[in-house]
Amino acid sequence: MIQFAIVGMGFIADKHIAAIRNTEGANLFAICDNNPDRLVLDDENVLKYTDLEKMLQDNPQIDVVNICVPSGLHANLTKIVAKYKKHIITEKPMALNSSDAKEMMEVAEEEGVKLAIVHPNRYRPAIMEVRKLMDAGEMGKLSHANATVRWNRGQEYYDQAPWRGTKKFDGGVLMNQAIHNLDLLLWFMGPVKSVQGMVSTRFRDIETEDVATGLIEFESGALGVVEAATTIYPQNLEESLSIFGETASVKISGKNALFIETWDVEGYKEEEVEALKAKIQNDPWGKKGHDCIIEDMVAAINENREPAVSGLDGYNPVRLIEAIIESSETGRRITFS
Repeated sequence: MIQFAIVGMGFIADKHIAAIRNTEGANLFAICDNNPDRLVLDDENVLKYTDLEKMLQDNPQIDVVNICVPSGLHANLTKIVAKYKKHIITEKPMALNSSDAKEMMEVAEEEGVKLAIVHPNRYRPAIMEVRKLMDAGEMGKLSHANATVRWNRGQEYYDQAPWRGTKKFDGGVLMNQAIHNLDLLLWFMGPVKSVQGMVSTRFRDIETEDVATGLIEFESGALGVVEAATTIYPQNLEESLSIFGETASVKISGKNALFIETWDVEGYKEEEVEALKAKIQNDPWGKKGHDCIIEDMVAAINENREPAVSGLDGYNPVRLIEAIIESSETGRRITFS
């Protein structure tokens, strides 16, 4: 039985608790938050702490710590947890800058612990179908791709917690909302060669951007377009991912990127496409992504392998976001080394 602990008992911790409870071979051993009022859980067997290091000192049997604190604290807590030789699952974004993300990977490697990043959208059924299509080589050479997030986050959303929309703890639309889509874009399109970006804070009273655009050149020669906003009136409009190749054009869309809008693939008959669309329509969310992340960590420990969504997978979109913002601030293209 793999013993889990959670640090940070805000909103997202509920998903981690449910995922641990849903996973065979996983047990929620302890929770931690510096605010004792948040240490409320309907399980008397789960230990409760207000100090992370005391929790780790008192309980050597803990195997994995799930980090669910504000994003700006991920790097420091990862270093503490790794020092105690515990495996780590950290919420997205991995960190708010590439330097911290790189340090997190380095400390995990030095201490011999596994580091997994929560990018659960990879496990959505429609996304998994695209992954299978690409792995089978059925798209041919890729020309370009488009990732779009047109959502609404009103000022009341940012006012719910003092850390939201700050550069130190949260980041803007790219780091908070669109990072899932950028993770998928990189997962499908591969390493980035260069980026040009423009970001702005148009409507919200925050330190970070509420609208962003980016043009990406991938190492393969393919191109990418990114558009992300939390300024859409009056509610979420769409989240989509489009990929275009020599022998296929696919688009996953909806208010969340859940449904197959376009599936034009060489060799697919119309009835096959309709059957695939119907299958996705019937179960668009599939198995919960957090469940998949927890299950994979259990398997990675038992099989002594890297997690499916590794530290490098967390680093890459953070580096991309950093480059888009740097390009906007400097007015020049950013080339990746």
